Amino acid sequence: MHSLRIVWQQWMRRGRRTLATVAGVLTLMTGCVVGPDYVRPTVVTPASYKEIDGWKVAQPQDHVLRGAWWESFGDPQLNALEAQVSLSNQNLAVAEATYQQARALVREARASYFPTLTLGLGYTRFRNSATFSGRLGAGVSAGGTSSGAGASSGPHSDFQLGLDFSWELDLWGRIRRTVESNQASAQASAGDLESARLSYQAELAQDYLQLRTSDAQKQLLDATVAAYEQSLQLTQNRYASGVAAEADVVQAETQLKTAQAQAIDVGVQRAQLEHAIALLIGQPASSFSLPAAPLTATPPPIPVGVPSELLERRPDIAAAERRVAAANAQIGVAEAAYYPSLTLSASSGFETSSLTQWLTAPSHFWSVGPSISQTVFDGGLRRAQTDYARAGYDASVATYRQTVLAAFQAVEDNLAALHILAQEAQVQDEAVQKAQQSVTLTTNQYKAGIVSYLNVITAQTTALSSETTAVQVRGRRMTAAVLLIQALGGGWRVPAP
Repeated sequence: MHSLRIVWQQWMRRGRRTLATVAGVLTLMTGCVVGPDYVRPTVVTPASYKEIDGWKVAQPQDHVLRGAWWESFGDPQLNALEAQVSLSNQNLAVAEATYQQARALVREARASYFPTLTLGLGYTRFRNSATFSGRLGAGVSAGGTSSGAGASSGPHSDFQLGLDFSWELDLWGRIRRTVESNQASAQASAGDLESARLSYQAELAQDYLQLRTSDAQKQLLDATVAAYEQSLQLTQNRYASGVAAEADVVQAETQLKTAQAQAIDVGVQRAQLEHAIALLIGQPASSFSLPAAPLTATPPPIPVGVPSELLERRPDIAAAERRVAAANAQIGVAEAAYYPSLTLSASSGFETSSLTQWLTAPSHFWSVGPSISQTVFDGGLRRAQTDYARAGYDASVATYRQTVLAAFQAVEDNLAALHILAQEAQVQDEAVQKAQQSVTLTTNQYKAGIVSYLNVITAQTTALSSETTAVQVRGRRMTAAVLLIQALGGGWRVPAP
């Protein structure tokens, strides 16, 4: 034990000297990082949105959406469904796992900052050939120490306990650039996660509002069927009285059956929308249902802000920008291959052929020394890898700029849609009123025998078409509102680094 303590003290003294040397080397190497430093690419940002002219948006105290943006629609059922997306949507779970993988890659890259220590414990029983002198020499163990058996060719034992130290110094910033790239990629993955979350939330809102639009259409058609039944009763009474032709009864029956078929057909779309909602919230379609509730709401006021804010509001833009940073760092990783690499290595431990002498000073061995390696010829490999990294950077810049342009387009599209559909809804409501008035006048004229029943059918068909269009326009306005919120980034903002 005394000899073991002496060996341990020697290790400690050597360790302190080694740490002092390493500290000096680290101070020297921290200033060397090859490759370009990252600068965010410029993008064209308009001063204002073109399609916002003539449309007065809300001006709340907080001029941007926050958090649960769907609550602005004032529908408790929608709020409850949206809360389940982040908890149960399986595609979102995939995006979350991908983000966790990206974070793990950052930790993996950071591990290269530190040395690798390997502790080995082994035992070998061997016998040298008596006729072959090339095996380390007779009686010499695999570790280079005497086996204690002289030239004997009998079996021997080899007890080994060793600690290996290896550390590649980051002289040119290859590891730092790798960490930088992986960090940016992880941030991009976080943007992808939030972009997916916003996409599924918006998809759920659209499906839900379309389902409520289907409920409104069903309500309208049910009311129409009831009105057509009264018209059929009217024609049957007039036919029984001899003041109407049998053709009027047949036409009324045809019109009634057509409306009933349309009311049934609405159920197909509603069922499919209900199933789509079940999928989005992670529930089996067979066990999920929503009670009917016709859509009556109008789009909520949406704070739009200025175009420059869009770069901080959309997670897909943030993800694209972070991928530019990751690609920029990869250029440094590729360029670092042109420079030599320095690795510090050391080994120390105990080796003997006798168990009783294993952890003693005479059985101690050690070795230490740096190694420098430099590639002198690779057939253009490093140049190709650097060119590949630079081309990847150029592609990521173009993708980032294209993402920004597409974001501006999406906002302009839905601003225009909301503005135009609001005007259309106003005119369409007026058309519905006139069509209903026409049905009333034409029915009275038919009762008086002034016009034929064909005029009544025409007026009723026109009224139904106008009312159906009004319901559809209301649903399109709600969908455009959801798409505008999605285009604006929902309630997300770029988090602090």
